[in-house]
Amino acid sequence: MPVKNPDLIPLFNELKDLLAPYEDRFTVRRNEPGYYDLWSEREVTVAGRKRTEVFFAGLIIQKRYVGFYYMPVYAESELSAVFGAELLATLKGKSCFYITTLPTSLREQIVDALARGYELYVDRGWA
Repeated sequence: MPVKNPDLIPLFNELKDLLAPYEDRFTVRRNEPGYYDLWSEREVTVAGRKRTEVFFAGLIIQKRYVGFYYMPVYAESELSAVFGAELLATLKGKSCFYITTLPTSLREQIVDALARGYELYVDRGWA
């Protein structure tokens, strides 16, 4: 599938670099131009239901932004309360952030969110 907006590839790659440290802790299911995701592939119980996997985070290039999907917020809704103002400003829905630029402060907020989400997954036995 062709990338929806090739101009966003540099931004996509910058965001992908922020997720890369978690590649040794999760499984990369798709790693292709414009799409990247990380999964925990283990038997877990989520909301009382047994599963063999749980999504952690991912990226997809859309027409005007790079979608940053962050699933730990579904596991702990209070986690959204710790998002920085810039990251919250890009939130569309519960777990998708529309990223159009990556200033240092936003980069730091994403790094922090990933670390907190990873800690949550470890605490729950999902990572």
